Amino acid sequence: MDTNQVNKGHRVRKAGASAKKPKHKNEKQNNPKAFAMQSGIRAAKMASRKLEKQEKKLHVPLVDRTPEIPPPIIVAVVGPPQTGKTTLIKSLVRRYTKHTLNDIRGPVTVVSAKSQRLTFIEAVNDMNSLIDVAKIADLILLTVDASFGFEMETFEFLNILQTHGFPKIMGVLTFLDRFKDSKKLTNTKKKLKHRFWNEIYQGAKLFYLSGVINGRYPDQEVLNLSRFISVMKFRPMVWHNSHPYVFADRLEDVTDRELISKNPKTDRSVIFYGYNRGTNLKVGAQVHIPGAGDFFISEIESQTDPCPFPTKQRKRLDEKQKLIYAPMSDVGGLIFDKDAVYINVPGNFSSNQQTLVDSENISEDNPLPIELGQGEQMVMKLQSADVPATDKLKNSQFMLFSESNPINAQSLQNINSDSPGPRIRRPYNSQDESYSQADDDSDDDNTDETEYYNTTENNAYDSKNDSDLNTDAKDSLSFADTESEYELSSDEDVSSLNGKIRANFNNSYIPNRKINLMDLVYGNNKKNIFSSDKKFTETAELRNSKGVDNNEDSDNDFFKLKNNLKSHNSLNDSEKHELESEIKPKNYFDSSRASISYSELDEWVENGAYNDIKSKFLSTAFDTTELDDASLSKNDEYGSENGDFEVLSENNDNENDSLTNTDSESDYSDSELANHDSNYSDNENSDSSASIEDSGIDSDSFETIKNIKDSKKIDNSDDIHNSQTNTDVGDSSDDEILKKKKEILKRRFDAQYDTKTSNPDEVDKESADEDDLYTLQKAEFMRQSEINKAEFLNDSPELREKIEGFRPGQYLRIKIENVPYEMIEFFNPYYPIVIGGLLSSETKFGFVNVRIKRHRWFGRILKTGNPLIFSVGWRRFQTIPTYALSDRIKTRMLKYTPEHMHCLATFYGPITAPNTGFCCVQTTNFRICATGVVLDNNASTEIVKKLKLVGTPFKIHKNSAYIKNMFNSPLEVARFEGAQIRTVSGIRGQVKKAFKSPPGSFRATFEDKILMSDIVFLRAWHTIKPKKFYNPVTSLLLEDKSKWQGMRQIAEIRRDSGVKVPSNYNSHYKPISREQRRFNKLQIPKSLQAQLPYKSKPKNESKRKSKSYLDKRAVVLEPEEKKIKTLINEINLLKRDKTEKRKRKDQESRAKYEQKLNKENEISESKMKRLKKDFFRKQGKIDTQKAKTSR
Repeated sequence: MDTNQVNKGHRVRKAGASAKKPKHKNEKQNNPKAFAMQSGIRAAKMASRKLEKQEKKLHVPLVDRTPEIPPPIIVAVVGPPQTGKTTLIKSLVRRYTKHTLNDIRGPVTVVSAKSQRLTFIEAVNDMNSLIDVAKIADLILLTVDASFGFEMETFEFLNILQTHGFPKIMGVLTFLDRFKDSKKLTNTKKKLKHRFWNEIYQGAKLFYLSGVINGRYPDQEVLNLSRFISVMKFRPMVWHNSHPYVFADRLEDVTDRELISKNPKTDRSVIFYGYNRGTNLKVGAQVHIPGAGDFFISEIESQTDPCPFPTKQRKRLDEKQKLIYAPMSDVGGLIFDKDAVYINVPGNFSSNQQTLVDSENISEDNPLPIELGQGEQMVMKLQSADVPATDKLKNSQFMLFSESNPINAQSLQNINSDSPGPRIRRPYNSQDESYSQADDDSDDDNTDETEYYNTTENNAYDSKNDSDLNTDAKDSLSFADTESEYELSSDEDVSSLNGKIRANFNNSYIPNRKINLMDLVYGNNKKNIFSSDKKFTETAELRNSKGVDNNEDSDNDFFKLKNNLKSHNSLNDSEKHELESEIKPKNYFDSSRASISYSELDEWVENGAYNDIKSKFLSTAFDTTELDDASLSKNDEYGSENGDFEVLSENNDNENDSLTNTDSESDYSDSELANHDSNYSDNENSDSSASIEDSGIDSDSFETIKNIKDSKKIDNSDDIHNSQTNTDVGDSSDDEILKKKKEILKRRFDAQYDTKTSNPDEVDKESADEDDLYTLQKAEFMRQSEINKAEFLNDSPELREKIEGFRPGQYLRIKIENVPYEMIEFFNPYYPIVIGGLLSSETKFGFVNVRIKRHRWFGRILKTGNPLIFSVGWRRFQTIPTYALSDRIKTRMLKYTPEHMHCLATFYGPITAPNTGFCCVQTTNFRICATGVVLDNNASTEIVKKLKLVGTPFKIHKNSAYIKNMFNSPLEVARFEGAQIRTVSGIRGQVKKAFKSPPGSFRATFEDKILMSDIVFLRAWHTIKPKKFYNPVTSLLLEDKSKWQGMRQIAEIRRDSGVKVPSNYNSHYKPISREQRRFNKLQIPKSLQAQLPYKSKPKNESKRKSKSYLDKRAVVLEPEEKKIKTLINEINLLKRDKTEKRKRKDQESRAKYEQKLNKENEISESKMKRLKKDFFRKQGKIDTQKAKTSR
């Protein structure tokens, strides 16, 4: 390399915006230290603020399971009726795809950007639909009528979202054109915005849409809304991260029509189509369809994406790339029904209708007819066709060249049935669509070249799908998708072509088709290549031969050395020539390669020159310098016929990977890392071993392939490299090499397990200590994600689907058996159909403990024994909860829920993971009656109820008493011997022994003597078992989805039956009537009375037998005296009234004066404090100065 390298110099811009920017003259003179904060307090505040901002950004890290090709984002438009939901979806679809939807039925999927798709769904104002939409939606557009305000449905849906994950929400205010006053409009916007913020969070997006123009909202406002949707970031939700689910965009009933005609109510076989979301979905998994029930998946197939991303990477989408997929809506005049596909053509058409404009027939009675378009004319021609299209196809002729004979479908059938060497056409495979779109730059992206295969000439190169190749040609014609499939089937059909035209046809047509490199190299009949008698066989790359379609994309193919099973020296020339004649087809020879004899190749191997020059060639499959030298020492085991590399398809490599993994039990110990996922079962191992036998690969070749794989997996380890270089390859056997590899793998596993990192040799403990918990957790998630991706990276799609299931983002075709006929009979496309995958634990039923709280807007408290509709996970079901409250010792049952606090509840239902939110529905007013979270699934929790047994004493002896009416028999008394009892007055006691009569009486001891009037009670606890009741909500099986009726409440049953509430006499609140107790007077002895002082002596007057003098004579006033007394009383009354008024007035004036005085005191005190503060501050300065001067 030249040391005097001269780079291109920098060119200063002389024109444009960059050149016109003002130059900063003193930019270099800025000193960053000069602008630092001078105050330490301010620096501390800024540091604290920085840390607070960092803490606010932190959240609980979750694994992001978004695949490389993500499924469409579900955007749900929710709101009360007549708030503009349909108009909003139409406007957004028009913005993205330039399509106008007349009627929105079901989901509508559009391509919104180069890497983003959106699925719009309009939520019906039904509680079942709102709950299902809240569980699957990624973004909620909440429409609100601004002229009316928030309605009850809006708050109900927000409460549903809070318990089911709370996705992203954007509010949309509509009907703003109804406000005529701009000031009122501004105030309304502000009020609704703050109310919206209180329910969600401060700063939530709220858009304003004005009036409707031509059936849509203004384009600029819709554009702004679409921009915010495009930049929205979605945080993964816990439930979506752990469960697979499919939002079905259409369904088909594939039940045998004969069974339906015999029994219209028989169970149906239904096929659902939709994108898989969440996690991987496996065949045979149990799923739950909300509103229908639990089912098992019988079949799953991956379909071609109906709304794919653009294949060409450009800055913006073309108009043809703005796709829309709405199978149940009227997109493009096509409507997919459950029975047929309808073409919607406007107007009334008939075969006799005039399609051309005739100027002579124009008059007032016969107005100007409407000129039809090309598409409408085509539909009319189809209506007026007398001959079916199949008959026209049979009679049509096709001529490829001007000199060739015309060929029709009948001649093709004769050729395919009568010719000794037929060419059978393969059906169109949808998996090749991505390949053709990626390579084709023309407008017709769906056309594909038809490929043929000669079964006689290329017998060793058959396709893997032998059943497809052996099908009848007549059946193959029925599946033709393109015009190219009706082309010539063989070269022999063009009998009139001369040699020059034939050569031009072969050179121009054949090289342009896709080639299955795996079949070209090894062929499908692998038994002829890898034979059991270990004969030498070989294959070569065919570039000009006719191949079959490759189901996998050939962009990821790579190169590998070809595996020969035996040295060339073991065969003579005659045997080699015989094997070549058996394998090679007629056109096997490749003229682009030089002819090399076997003897020359043997000389290269014997002299060791092969090992000297092998590192000079490109190797993309593996690095040969890092392979085991022992495996390379077998002469030319990895050499090819021409000393070149061989091209293998990714498909074969993936199959080899799977084969290697299936035989891992015999080659690796339990502690090794080379094993696949635990989903491998004994059946799969047996199937894989059977596939090895069918493929014709013997044990030696399979062992060689596995050795290469093992070397490839551990080629990055320095220990392995050193051990391989230091080992004597020539003297060691294969068993010793494998043993050493296992030991190195074991050491590597131990190091990785101890350090918890993917590369134990490069562990940086200091950096790990410096990182915080959040960063380490995110790094751990990323590392685990990379390990999971690398584990299945080289496996074929078929193997991955069997092991890990169908990945998110794939468009699936799911078949479910035994579906109730009502689901098909009463299918309504406006209600969403969700196929939610269930975990193994969620298929079981038991008692679930939850923490529940009555909603603050629900009118009444909840009562134990009344049924509630729970929405937990994917399910909606009705059950009977039992409310309780725990005090750390026991769980006590509650008859009613508390007013403003949480309580516990236990109900029977499906087992659900802890921390899963739920909501409850009961009535039609504010339908959300309670919310909560699942705590655990412990069935051993005992709920007890307080039980009081009451008795009365009938004999009392000091501290002992005999109690009756508490028990009924001596056996019951024996059960409660030693129990604690007490009286109402608080005297504690204990049950001792049973007494003979009356039955049930017993003796008890107390801490003090009780009275006959005391009531004795025993406080016990009775175990309550929750009721086993589970009733799933099957709303999709009804014609009217909102009329589902479950178990009625107790009050409804009594009200409908006319039964009064049962009343217990002992439970009534009765008025308490207590007799007044009379106590005897205190008797003091006379001797004691004589000694007492006079003040303490009892002064008891004896009762007189006759009235006194004053009692006998009453005072009667004269009339004048009465007047005088009345006047004096009136004067005294006025005086008292004036005195009271004066007192009240004095109190009021005194209170005002005190308030004024308090204010003045406060002002004076604050002033005095300020003066004292200034004085002492100055005095302190003077004292400090004096102290300094004195020093």
